[in-house]
Amino acid sequence: MSQVLDIEHCDLDVRSNNRNHHTELYAEERLIVRRGQPFNIILHLTAGTEEFKLGQTGLTLIVETGPLPRKESDTKVSFSLSDSTVDTEWSASATYVPSGSTILLSISSSPDAPTGVYSLTLDQNGKKTSLGQFTLLFNAWCPRDAVYMYSETKRQEYVLAPHGQIYRGTHKRIKGTPWNFGQFEAGILDICLKILDENPKFMSDADKDCSARRNPIYVTRVLSAMINSNDDRGVLVGRWGQVKDGIHPGAWIGSGDILRQWAESGPVRYGQCWVFAAVACTVSRALGIPCRVVTNFGSAHDANANLVIENLYDEDGKRISGGDSIWNFHVWVDSWMTRPDLGQEFDGWQTSDPTPQEKSEGVFCCGPASLKAIKEGELTMKYDVPFIFAEVNADVVDLVRLPDGQFVKFSGSTKSVGCFISTKAVGSEERRDITHQYKYAEGSKEERRVYEKAQHHNKLQQRGEKPGLHLKIKLADNMMVGSDFEVYAILTNNCMEARTCDFLFSATAVSYNGKQGESCGVTSDKVEVPSGEERCLSLKLEYQSYGTAITSDRLIQLSAVTIDKQSTDFNKAEKTIVLDEPDIKIKLLGEAKVNHSVTAELTLLNPLPELLQDCSFTIEGVNLTDCKPTTAKIGVVGPKQEAKATADFTPISAGSRVLLVNFDSDKLKNIKSFINADVKQ
Repeated sequence: MSQVLDIEHCDLDVRSNNRNHHTELYAEERLIVRRGQPFNIILHLTAGTEEFKLGQTGLTLIVETGPLPRKESDTKVSFSLSDSTVDTEWSASATYVPSGSTILLSISSSPDAPTGVYSLTLDQNGKKTSLGQFTLLFNAWCPRDAVYMYSETKRQEYVLAPHGQIYRGTHKRIKGTPWNFGQFEAGILDICLKILDENPKFMSDADKDCSARRNPIYVTRVLSAMINSNDDRGVLVGRWGQVKDGIHPGAWIGSGDILRQWAESGPVRYGQCWVFAAVACTVSRALGIPCRVVTNFGSAHDANANLVIENLYDEDGKRISGGDSIWNFHVWVDSWMTRPDLGQEFDGWQTSDPTPQEKSEGVFCCGPASLKAIKEGELTMKYDVPFIFAEVNADVVDLVRLPDGQFVKFSGSTKSVGCFISTKAVGSEERRDITHQYKYAEGSKEERRVYEKAQHHNKLQQRGEKPGLHLKIKLADNMMVGSDFEVYAILTNNCMEARTCDFLFSATAVSYNGKQGESCGVTSDKVEVPSGEERCLSLKLEYQSYGTAITSDRLIQLSAVTIDKQSTDFNKAEKTIVLDEPDIKIKLLGEAKVNHSVTAELTLLNPLPELLQDCSFTIEGVNLTDCKPTTAKIGVVGPKQEAKATADFTPISAGSRVLLVNFDSDKLKNIKSFINADVKQ
């Protein structure tokens, strides 16, 4: 008869296991392990229990996950003790320690096991004993795991780094915005698992969904749908207009507050692309999937899927609204995984986009799409490669509508879309340009080859410069928000004869997604330009005109157009400018020490010629502000006066930390900065 052990209690050896599995940073005091890697538990036997002998004991371990565990779905697995564990499937081995009447069980999960919360049960010939629960994550350290990443420095960055940089602005003025991902903050991992449990696929078939959580492709696609709330009870509501009933997207400085609000009360108002992407990065890293936030400058939104962005104008040079658009920047995420569904050559970084733009398979989601497939123009590959390919590769054509209704092309570009694609560098706060990972060099034979392959029957020939009228826009050196400054449109005549034309120069407030707002100024003239000469049209942009028109993105689109109606010759130049913003000065008063209060002194000079109301500074930092942002309200700040505040925080652990600061007011928003804090023990 098999021996039955009398177990007094089970020690999951949480600290040691979590340290070995790189999960000690999670604030939860529970067992969190990564798949495909052994972990140890200790069975303490009741005093007087007969000595344990492996061959005489019928011990079976049972692991279960999900509401309906089934062996057929691999959400319920039973396995017996062996001489040693193996790295290809669930297995366990045991070592008896007579001096302490304990049994050390070493358990190894399958590297292909579904991720999630598991129960662990010991079955002794029908007598079942619950040993506790553990959470199983993807494992970038395990060579057999689909998310395996060979570089330790990259694993530290893309799985373990709790903060980073998100790049915004225009390709001529790229600005890094600090962000707290906060994937290890208390409660965040449970919220990330709750997101998976709230997704419609789980609601319709929980068994199939839980089984599919073994696959990072599936999980990433679910997240791209669940981070937005368009089709489900997802995390964020998008808003690209005026905000009156929620948090302005520019006010967020970390994911933790957003996720906690969602868990408590449902979809959070509001987010824009960088917020959607940052939250997706937090959830991916929390679940163990290596992830990076990526910004594409000059990002095309190809509404009719013809790989061409068509800008339409009337005879007077005014823009006609259409479905296509070019965003000044757009932010998404790349996640690292294998693609057995596509082939080994498509392994590596996969793009997914949680910002709701177009539906995919009936749902607002996008990806994951292999970067290799995007770069090579393999538009038949899953998922959503054509849309992302257009975002970084579409050609731009400018068309003017003639009196008879026909549209005539008058200019275009093959180089304005997909510029300076950026992500944070590994191990530093520097920007890394990864454009080459998405596309071949602009104008190269490879780039045109890929584009023409993708175009199929809609192939466009590359356009070059020809003799004629040429426009360019020149900017002022100082363009601080609140100041008045001049910009210039310069028209050069490269023709052999003089040309006479209408010359229009306008400025329009614009959102980062390319949506045009109110006019900030316009000027026009009828000019005659002799051959080989140039004419200049200046436009003064005054704060009293643009101040109420611009959004918190502080973007103004300049557009210069020349029109010769006699010869139907049209020319255009555009440039989007980012107004400079004031700096936040941050000073820590005294040395930062664990469990000792530290005061941050915060200062910002109001550059506007008018009062700022509802002014506040908000600080947040992983292991600095107890996982919650701290806000110091200071009320009204006069024109050209300093906004000053102090904010206290108490570090809870030693090491290099990052304190993020956001300034908010009624007229000046989305001002961010950070300071590194070296916390002593």
